[in-house]
Amino acid sequence: MTKSSLNKSFRQWFNFSRFAIKYKKSFIALWLGISIAGMLAFSSLRYDLFPDISFPVVIVTAEAPLATVIETETQVTEILETNLASLSHIDEIYSSTYVGQSVINVLFDGGTDLDAATTEVENLLAQTSYPVETDINIFPIDLNESPVISYVLISEEKTPQELKTIAEQKIFPIIQQLPGVRKINVLGLGEKVDNYFATRISFNGEEGLGFQVVKRHDTNTLELAQAVAAKITALQPQLPGINIAIAETQADYIESAVQATINELLIAIILAIIVIFLFLRNWRASLITALSIPISLLATFIVMAIAGLSLQTLTLLALALVIGIVIDDSIVDVENIVRVINQGKNPQEAAIIATDEISLTVTASTLTIAAVFIPVAFMGGTVGKFFQPFGLTVSAAVIFSLLVARTLAPSLAVLWLKPQPTKTTKSIDDLTIIKLYRRGLRWCLHHRPVVMSIAISSMLLGMAIIPLIPQGFIPRLDRGEFNIIYTVALPELATTGESRATETETTDNSDLDWLGNIRRAPERFLLRRTIRMGKELEAVVLNHPDVESVFTIAGIRGEPNRGKLAIQLKENRESDTITVQSQIRESLPQLRDVTTSVEDIPFVQTEAEKPIQLAILGDDLDTLLPVAQAIKTQAQTIPGLVDIEISNSGEQLIERLNGQRVIYISANLDLAQGLENAIVSLERQAQPLLPMGVSLRRWGSADHSNQVVGRFARALILAIILMLIVLWFLFRRLLEPLVVILCLPLSMFGAMLGLLLTGSDFGIISLIGFIFLLGLLDKNALLLMDYTNQLRDDGLSREEALVYTGGVRLRPIVMTTISTVLGMIPIALGWGAGAELRQPMAIAIMGGLLSSSLLSLFVVPVLYTLLEDWWSKKQLE
Repeated sequence: MTKSSLNKSFRQWFNFSRFAIKYKKSFIALWLGISIAGMLAFSSLRYDLFPDISFPVVIVTAEAPLATVIETETQVTEILETNLASLSHIDEIYSSTYVGQSVINVLFDGGTDLDAATTEVENLLAQTSYPVETDINIFPIDLNESPVISYVLISEEKTPQELKTIAEQKIFPIIQQLPGVRKINVLGLGEKVDNYFATRISFNGEEGLGFQVVKRHDTNTLELAQAVAAKITALQPQLPGINIAIAETQADYIESAVQATINELLIAIILAIIVIFLFLRNWRASLITALSIPISLLATFIVMAIAGLSLQTLTLLALALVIGIVIDDSIVDVENIVRVINQGKNPQEAAIIATDEISLTVTASTLTIAAVFIPVAFMGGTVGKFFQPFGLTVSAAVIFSLLVARTLAPSLAVLWLKPQPTKTTKSIDDLTIIKLYRRGLRWCLHHRPVVMSIAISSMLLGMAIIPLIPQGFIPRLDRGEFNIIYTVALPELATTGESRATETETTDNSDLDWLGNIRRAPERFLLRRTIRMGKELEAVVLNHPDVESVFTIAGIRGEPNRGKLAIQLKENRESDTITVQSQIRESLPQLRDVTTSVEDIPFVQTEAEKPIQLAILGDDLDTLLPVAQAIKTQAQTIPGLVDIEISNSGEQLIERLNGQRVIYISANLDLAQGLENAIVSLERQAQPLLPMGVSLRRWGSADHSNQVVGRFARALILAIILMLIVLWFLFRRLLEPLVVILCLPLSMFGAMLGLLLTGSDFGIISLIGFIFLLGLLDKNALLLMDYTNQLRDDGLSREEALVYTGGVRLRPIVMTTISTVLGMIPIALGWGAGAELRQPMAIAIMGGLLSSSLLSLFVVPVLYTLLEDWWSKKQLE
């Protein structure tokens, strides 16, 4: 026995498949019970687009009898911010200060209890003193409590006020009784009535009354939207002369996206099973491997149900991802048992011998994959919580995959597998592909510098491709819906020096912005003007052939000079959403004193709307404004940036971010421009324009991108450290862990090339696919090295052991690669709603797996020998 090998007694002790084989019927019954429980758990899982995470915000408004905005900032805003900064679990504090008024937004970390945060704010401010008499109000808001569905009531005979009366008597009481309804917002009243903001609405050019059903933060969007729709359908016959139409809903897209992912998942499973059968040519072995896939997923559903997770984009991505791991675990087990049976052993003996051989490899590699993804489940931070369901789902599925492969697969193999007739079996040594591979591998072992040069070149080439790939956060989706936000300036106030305060477009998304705006013109006059501008925009949008409906709201967020067009596209449209957005942006009329912004539907209603947001920070407003205007001018030269705006600032309004004065510059992305590329270009052009005392930081989606990439990088480093620890513990030397770590970059070339050829973004989703590749590459390397160690213990020379191992392990590696690649094809083809989100992951996996599998078959043995020789030489010195 060599020093580098584990003794057989340890390997047998580590093989808990022996216990499962001994009590095979009990384990089969156990997994049958788990499968039934998994079906029940699956039926309880809810559909959603993204995880339901609380995004708590406490808004503090303060009014004081002060004559200037500077006095208000000094004597009210700064005191409030200083005290609020001492609160726990704070993410950001941003504020707007007007003459005699302050509006301060305190964003807490995602998942923080809103009631507890509000109480903490109330207690703190109750003990705060101010230089002048100040009236303080506190408003708690959860940004995840968003409208799930909006309706319009249209009638040729009744006014909006009459429709409101009918709705309050016959519609609202029924809807408010539904579980999960937070409140109902009424839209379409020309003046402020009963605490409803003054708004006017139209739907496809017809005026009426609108209402939004707002969910509680922990309520499932799809379930509530469907419940509301059922109630409205039942009520419609009771309201003659009134047409109730859906104006906006998230439900249709959520249902389509989830169903499309499930369909792709099922197709992937079917394709994987077909590949398994074609390779094994044994229906019993194929059935055992095929059963492991649904059983592992059903067991995972139990964990998801217990953890309160839903079937949403990220958890379904996780399930699609682990199909390859499940297949890999089962293929290695079953294929090895079949091979030993065909050597003449009976099924019981073959199962014990085969599982002894690979127990360490399968267990070690699967645990290292779990080690890769467990840190993702605990990244922390507001956006980190967004990915926790993904990390938890992958980790659970990987562990169940290991348990199924180590207990159920060998138990079924003992009962079901029989020796194949001699004429249908062929020795591995007689297969042409095996002979060719062994011949090639032997050549590589004698030309190690050439092999390593190719490996290093492929890695460098993969790194060189990265700058050529669009880099983003989360891919833009072809949702078939988007918004146009428009703001009407107030030129009639320019002579008073107050236009900047009234024209401002704040970055706050709350319903309370009206408290912080000093209006000097009659509200109804402003609203009429906003309505008129909205109708002109609406008419142009409705002329586009791909537009199904337009829901126009004048007076959003309590600001009478701001409006929104919610645009729904036709299902059978000729162009995708991004193209239609670009076309409509070009066709919108240049209305006097009106700025427009064509925007995607945000994932979460957080502090920023546009994907590109830069905060320009400094203490001197006279310096900040020229800098912001200069950056805006530079931004107009960057391809892909459109709807570029700076937040208005000046004598009548001061904005602050985390205690510093700030002006925001924002922009949308045109066509398929990558978010990261755009923001990096903007930062690069902005830096030379910054004087002393002025700094830049990302804000909104751009900041989220930065945070998540940073957290993923730290999680990946931690994962690699955990991988090394697991491998060192199991192999009790550093050779195998070092080979695995040094081979990890082999997947880079194929993954990056795939993204480049398909024009896919290199973002969070493709990064997840890349992390998955590390796990599969790790498993392939361990399969080769561990069996080589066993053969060397039995007396074979190093070269003969490596060459023979290559032939034995070629089939399971190729089977895993092909079945996983084919399983990713439906996702890579981009069928169904939300495909843009799933595609980059599938493409990265397909390209990376093909290149890494091919390279690892030759590089791993070569690197194994190089490191061993280097270590031996080192010890001799």
